Parts: sequence; C-alpha cells; structure tokens
Amino acid sequence: MKLLPPDSVRLLSSSQVITSVVNVVKELLENSLDAGASSIDVKLENFGLDRIEVRDNGHGVKAADASVMAVRHFTSKICSHEDLEHLETYGFRGEALGSICAVAELIVTTKTEEDDISTQYTLDPTGKIVSQKPSHLGQGTSVTALKLFKNLPVRRQYYTSTKKCKEELKKVQDLLITYAIIKPELRLSLVHNKVVVWQKTKVADNRSALLATLGPSVVANLLQCHQQQEEPEIVLDGFLPKPGADYSSTSSSAPDKTFLYVNNRPVQLKEIMKLLRQHYCAQYLEDAVRNRYPILMLNITVSPSSLDVNLTPDKSQVLLHDKEAVLTAVEALLVSLYGFRPSSDSSAEKQLSHVKAVPSLSPLQTDALEEGKEGGVVHDLSLNVEENILDDEHEHGGAVSSTVNAHTLIDRQPSNGTADASKGQIPAEDWSRGTALIDPSSGEALQPITIHQPSKPNQSDLAQVKGQSSPNKKMVNAITEKGAALTAYDMISNRTIRGPLSAAALFKKEARAEVLREKPTASLQEISIAVHERWKNLREEDRKKYEEQAKKHLEHHGQKTKQASEDRCKEPAANTKAQMPGQKRKAPLSNQQLLDELFTVQPQKKLKMPDCKPTQPLPCSVAALRLQLQRLSSRSHATPRDLQLVNRLASQNAWVILCGQKLMLLNAFGVNEALLFKRLLEDNILPATSLQNPVQLTDGNLGGAQYTETLCGMEKHKPELDGGVFFSDLRLVANGFKIKLTGGLMSAERHLEVTAMANCVSFLGVEDLREILTAILHRNASTVKECRPLKVRSYLQSEAVRLARQLPTSLSREDAEETLQRMKLQLSEDNRACIHGRPFLHHLSDIPSTDDEAMRLFRPLKF
Repeated sequence: MKLLPPDSVRLLSSSQVITSVVNVVKELLENSLDAGASSIDVKLENFGLDRIEVRDNGHGVKAADASVMAVRHFTSKICSHEDLEHLETYGFRGEALGSICAVAELIVTTKTEEDDISTQYTLDPTGKIVSQKPSHLGQGTSVTALKLFKNLPVRRQYYTSTKKCKEELKKVQDLLITYAIIKPELRLSLVHNKVVVWQKTKVADNRSALLATLGPSVVANLLQCHQQQEEPEIVLDGFLPKPGADYSSTSSSAPDKTFLYVNNRPVQLKEIMKLLRQHYCAQYLEDAVRNRYPILMLNITVSPSSLDVNLTPDKSQVLLHDKEAVLTAVEALLVSLYGFRPSSDSSAEKQLSHVKAVPSLSPLQTDALEEGKEGGVVHDLSLNVEENILDDEHEHGGAVSSTVNAHTLIDRQPSNGTADASKGQIPAEDWSRGTALIDPSSGEALQPITIHQPSKPNQSDLAQVKGQSSPNKKMVNAITEKGAALTAYDMISNRTIRGPLSAAALFKKEARAEVLREKPTASLQEISIAVHERWKNLREEDRKKYEEQAKKHLEHHGQKTKQASEDRCKEPAANTKAQMPGQKRKAPLSNQQLLDELFTVQPQKKLKMPDCKPTQPLPCSVAALRLQLQRLSSRSHATPRDLQLVNRLASQNAWVILCGQKLMLLNAFGVNEALLFKRLLEDNILPATSLQNPVQLTDGNLGGAQYTETLCGMEKHKPELDGGVFFSDLRLVANGFKIKLTGGLMSAERHLEVTAMANCVSFLGVEDLREILTAILHRNASTVKECRPLKVRSYLQSEAVRLARQLPTSLSREDAEETLQRMKLQLSEDNRACIHGRPFLHHLSDIPSTDDEAMRLFRPLKF
C-alpha cells in the first residue's frame, strides 16, 4: 500500500461519512470483491448496530501493509489520479476502513497465502493498530465493526424504531442481490442474529444468477439482449422484459428490481431509467403501468477513460463522457425490441391514420419531390412508398388488412395531362393536391372514408303512417297486462326468475372467481379481459360441458314459463280486461274464509300414545361398582407409569392422557424434538470440507502430551501410498474432523494435521477436538453421543427443532399412541423433558377416588 500524492488526495478526497449500516456493508463488500474473493459472508447482530462482520476468502492483507491498511489515503489500487483512466476496481480512495474506524470499533483478521496463520488486529479511531494476536481463520479477511455509532447518539437514536431497523436490513439484502446478479461466480450469504436471511450459491452466468435471486417466474418473462457498437466503443448486455408480456410479472411498484450497471458497477442513471420506462410503458394501454418500473438487468460497458466515478462518496452516480452516444445505443436496443412507439399517439389514432392514407414521406423523400418539381423531373418513389406501407403494417402487427397498395392504384389511374404516363410515377403537384390516386370505378380522387347518413322522412310520410293505424284498435295497458313473450325476469308464482344463461355466461361465472383468487388487486376491466381470453382458449370438450349445462338451463326455464302462461290463462276474464273510463273499480275478493280457517279455535285431537318398549331389569349394586372402581384405582396406583390416551383437545391440537389418577396434557412436539435430538446425537455424521491449509496439531494446541497420545491411540484406516494414515474412529468422523497422521507413532517423527473440518458448525476448531479428547481421556467416553462437543450439540439441537417443525401439528390417535410408545422405549424416566427443559406431561387435574372427593370438587354454576 502507498500513500496517494497530495494533488491526488485533493482531487479524490470525498470526505467519506458513514451514515447507515448499508454504507458499512457496501464499503466492506467492495473491498472483498477487489481482493478477488469468491465467497463472502455478511453477519449482523441487532440489525448491524451491535456487530457487522464481513468475511471473505480473498488475497488477504500482507503483514507489511497491516499498519497502514486503515489510515486514510493509503491504497494499493491506484498510485495517482491518472490511474482512474484504467480503473478496474470498485474502490480507489483509501478511505473506507478509516471512515468506519471513526464511528465503530474495528477488528480485522487476515491471512495471505504465504502466511502460516492468520492475525487479528484491533484498530483505534484513527486507524492505527492497538493490539494483534494470532487467530484460527483461513485465508482471506474478516472485518468486524462493533458498537456502530457508539460516539454518535443522535445517529444511533435514528434506529430505535423497529420499522427503521427492518428497512435497513432490507436495504442490505437488496445491496447483496445487486452484486449477486452482476457477479454470478460469487457466493453470498446474509445472516442476522444467527439466522440465515438470504443466500446465493455460485452459478455459471447472469441468467442463473437472476433465477437464484428473482425466481423462475420472473426470468421466464425476460429476454437476453446484446448490442455492440465500435465507435465509440459501447457494449450493452442484459435481460429486458419480453414485448407484450403481462406487466404484473415484468414490473414492480418500486425501482429496487431495475438493475443498472456501468462497467459492472451498480449505478443510478436517471436519463437511462426514464428511457427504459418510456419504451416499456408505451406498449401498454393501462394507466396503472405509468407508475411502475420494469424488472430488468442492463450492464453498459464503456472505456474506463470515458467514465468518471468520482462524483459522490458512495460512487453510485457516474459521469459518462459519451453520454449521448450511450443514450442513442440504449434507445436503439429498445426500439429493436419494442418498436418505435411515440408516447403521444394512441393505438386508435395509429390505426385510423394507417387506414386513411399512405404513410407520410420521410424528409429525404420530400426533398426529392421538391428537386423533381424544380427540375421538371419526377423521381420514382413508388418503391419507397410501398416500403413505408409494409413497415407500417409490420409496426401494427398486421392488424389492418385494408392497406392500399400504391403500385395497384397508380397502375389503375387514367393518364391525363397532369400525371406522367410512365408507370409508377406520381407527380408532386397531384400528390400535394390529393388527386394522385384515382378510384377506377368512379374516376374521382380516392377518398379514405365516406360517411353515410340516413335520409330524413317528409311530413307527408309521417301522416300516411299515422293514418294507417286502425281507429278501432284496442289500447293495451302495458302496466296491467302482459304480452305472450317473457322477459329475462318473469313473474312466476309471485317470484322473479332469471332467464336462461348461455354457455359463455356459465363459464365466465366460474372463471371470474378463479381470476380474483389469482389476482386480488385486478380491476373489473382486467378481470373481463382475462375471462374472455380463457373462454377463447378453452378446449373443445370443456366447451361442450358448458353447452350441455346451458341446454339444461334453457329446458328448465321453458318449463317454468310454460307453467306461468297456463296459470295466467286460468285467471278470470274480468281481471284481464282493461277498465273503461268512468267504470268503477271492482273490489278485490274477500279473504274472510281463509281468515276463519286460520283463527278459529279447533278442538285438539287426542294424541296416540306410543307403544311401550319391552324392558328387562338387570341386577345392579352401587357398592359392587364402587369396589370394582377401587380395584382399578389400586391397580393404576401400582403401575403409575402406564400412560393411556383419553381424548384430543381439538382447539389446542393436544392429547389428554391418563397417568394413574392424574389427567395430563401431552406435549407431542417436545417428545418428537427429544427423539430426533437423541437420534442425531447417536447417528448423525457431520460432512467435512477440505481445508485449503491444513491445521497442524501439536501438544501445545491440544492441551498436553496425554491428549496427543489419546488421539494417536484411536482407530485408523490402512496406510496410504505416501505413508499417511487417516483416523477412522467414528467419534472423530461423526463430529466433522478428518485427521491425518504421518511419520509413524513415535513422538519425535509423527506429524498430525486436520485436513478437513465440518463447515456447517460455526467456529468449529481445535478447541472442540480437545473437548472430544477430554471426554475420552477423563470420562472414558466410548460412544459418539458421549463425545459430542458443545458446539456440535447446539447445532444438532437446532436441526432437531427444524425437523420437528416439519411434522404435522395435528396428530391422529395412532400417531399419538406411537409417540407414547417411542417415548417409553427410547427415553428414560429422568429424561422426560424436551431439549429446552420443558416437561412432556403437564398436570391438569386429579381424578377423585371417592364420592366425597368428587362432591368437594363439584361446584354448581351460579346464575
């Protein structure tokens, strides 16, 4: 590392200030990427306020550079500001670690390929080393920031709200997703409070990275694009939404899924974002699309000399030297994908102008016409006109089939004095007047649209129509009388019924509910369009089913209408005739007879007594019953360990069991946890991952010569060709250790080293191997269960909880009995508690053994 010259410091200094957790993670993440890391782990505690740790497997920091690695303006990426023209790294100022030291306690643990062991450095607020000590970490660098904003209480108070903390965690996750897409070969993980929030494995290309981050449903609607321009050198690579795809799956309400990069650097470019939104939204007619952002990934590659990244402290905004050329290249890519769609023209206006006349001429064609007019020579533009027409047809997707062919109309027009007699030539003067194209049938100039209006009738015609009406025609009251034809809602037995539904209506009635379930926020227009498309794409056999249902509806409605017509015909004629003017209205029929039947007191009929059922007396003695119950009670007291299922509490998904004279509640979830944990302790073998640099084992780090002797006395495999021997003892292998012995068993010649270790257990190391040897040496542990280290036991406990949560919460009687049986056989009496220390059986109540006890427990309800 070298100190930048003073002139470069004045040009590059940005007064970097750490204002949030995501600033810290971004600076450390970019340092790891510049170090060539292929695996980065980000661990947060209390949303990053208590601890931020970023660990990578990069090149590490050399011991000679460790003293100045956090001092401002010391960097190994550039030597002066002139090197920015060839910049290939994310960072270049040398201010990241120094800025973090000012607001937090910083600890850096690093190891290079040449170092034997890693070293942990503790830094002060100025970036200088306070203390250092050896560490057990492998190659790479681990930077830990503790007590963020400890000396800035106002800034730390900003994160007292849980909502603000969750938003900051979401920003950190979005930041990792941004780098995970542009770096597919990078493995990333985010852990908060020892819980994995998000992770991505190493993949082959950007498409696989998009699949891992956004999901297959989004990537299925993205189209890979590539465009290259030589002068100036511009390369565009990315994935853009497919034309015509559903906007709900290719856009979002926030710009967090629009990923823009310049030379693999995530940036914010307002002009390019505006251009992308314009061309994307122009293909949709819905107003809701105007406020959405397309889901895409676009990487713009330009020459480093034409790019200035030293604009803002976080380097999220850049300055392009060939900005107009880049915008032109992006617009050309969008036009080739979505077509040229001016935002001011609606689709209806485009189709109307397309049907009315030939498309307008380009400026070059207009100039050619002017030159021909002045020189007396008219150029042949028929081919260009036809090409414009064909381009217009292609732009509108071939929707307009009545486009006029210019060649056909020119061939059919009669030759006159104003038009040239040669085939395919249009005089400019006739073209400007609108008389160039002649209708062959009428001989007049071709008109795009003819509007036909109905002729107005004369007064005499109206009088003649009125005179034709017969004066003796009977007037019908439309309110009191009905015609023979029935409408959609017909009165049948004083009730309204719907008319018969068609097959399409029956299908839409069912499909509308399915569309609402899939898209709860869809509008009525969207629902109608979706249902109509499903009806069009419905299979023939399904369509026949709905047609059969519609036929049944029609038959049922016909029967009802026929019955209603017959009932109306039976009505008295006096009720159907219209009343003449001056005639009194008849009083309705009296309902006195019906009222008498309802309210007259009738004598009650004698009820017939049912026949008595045959009975047979049985001898019963309360004393004998109590004696039998006492025998059962004494038997249950003699065997209190016998557990019997009583019934299930449906509200709690728990089982009540009888244990002697006690009613107990069974914690089946805790039983399954304990059984799974016991099985994992006995049988689970942790997978070991090979270490880049094996860990040497000596008497010093194992705790003494007796521990080394105990290790050498354990079971081994057969010797290999190089003379080395691997330990095969299950007490070592099951705990994730792969140890190799070389040089024989003599203390002067032997050499022990750990070549592989389980990476699923956090911070597993030599101390855990010492726990195993201590259990064997001092407690004579002979099984795997007895030799589990504390870290491994904690890991297996979490695995048991995770597996138990996948089991069904509601147990049937057979499952509950099986759980009880396994608990009796596999768990001892003193081990009847879950892994968290809670007992399996919770006492509910005692069963009374005598009547007096039962009466004392009995409490009548008070009203």
